Amino acid sequence: MAKGNPLQEQLLKAGLVKKSKLAEVAREQNKARHGKGPAAPNDIQRDAERARAEKAERDRALEAERKAQARSAELRAQARQIVADRKVPRSGELEYRFTADGAIRTVLVNDDLKKKLAAGALVIARVDDRYELLPRVAADKVRERDAGMIVLDHGQPADAAAPTSEDDDYYAQFKVPDDLMW
Repeated sequence: MAKGNPLQEQLLKAGLVKKSKLAEVAREQNKARHGKGPAAPNDIQRDAERARAEKAERDRALEAERKAQARSAELRAQARQIVADRKVPRSGELEYRFTADGAIRTVLVNDDLKKKLAAGALVIARVDDRYELLPRVAADKVRERDAGMIVLDHGQPADAAAPTSEDDDYYAQFKVPDDLMW
């Protein structure tokens, strides 16, 4: 036996510990002194872990984007179905003109449909390259799913903050004071 701790020798002489238990404790102490502990992660391992975390985050972001796109496509499909199911048949020879995408568009309607459009009871919705008339209830459902499909709706309140143009800013500097007005 290797030379042990004086306390251990006294405990062994007194009979309080067994020789095998003393040897086991000595081996554990020797392992703790000279043995290797868990290796600290090196730069390569840290870089690999960081790359795995970044990839997992990118994958989560891509999956969330895919889900959002799928949900958007589903809502558009629902809106198209509502338009197809609830469109009002157009008839007549009166031209009803409106603007869409900066161009003046025309749909042919009769007098009754024209009055309903002006009153806001009917709405014009765009599906691909054609325009359909919808009742207000159906238009509200379409607006919930895809507001971009609604082209003309006289039943909605007009925007209070109308966009100003650069010309308005230019002419504002030439405002005539009230005391010079006639």
